[in-house]
Amino acid sequence: MARWREPRPRSSPYITSEGEEALRKELKELWLLRRQEVVPALQAAAAEGDRSENAEYSYRKKQLGEIDRRVRYLSKRLDEVEVVHRSPVKQDKVFFGAYVTLQNKSGPEVTYRIVGADETDAAKGYISVDSPLARALLGRHVDHSIAVELPEGRAEYRILGIRYERPGNHQNTH
Repeated sequence: MARWREPRPRSSPYITSEGEEALRKELKELWLLRRQEVVPALQAAAAEGDRSENAEYSYRKKQLGEIDRRVRYLSKRLDEVEVVHRSPVKQDKVFFGAYVTLQNKSGPEVTYRIVGADETDAAKGYISVDSPLARALLGRHVDHSIAVELPEGRAEYRILGIRYERPGNHQNTH
């Protein structure tokens, strides 16, 4: 019997053009490469006989299910996302797609980019527009101070800089 899980809150539909491109690339790779490798392997394992004790069959069936789940998710998500192609007119405030440089009283300067939920990447400093920190930053100017409740406790930041740029384009620094 499957365990019931409460549905996750819907994430914002916004995504950068780079994020949309990455999702489309992942979908194509899953469908054209990964799935095309797994299906013949599953068929070969199924042909070996007794499926109840066939570890290869069980593994490939599970693998195909995971690929198909991700393909369904990506297909549905790509239909509902709204690509934000342009920087906002008022570039002195924090909006979606902004690179925001912050100073925490107890730490070094950090720069985050506010992106869609499907694009978050801690290593790159990409945070979801739905995150508590991004929500606290939206609409703020340079030199504003914010306080935000994070999983590790309350944190206070001062906004040092806001910029909107595409890779290779170093303009719009405030």
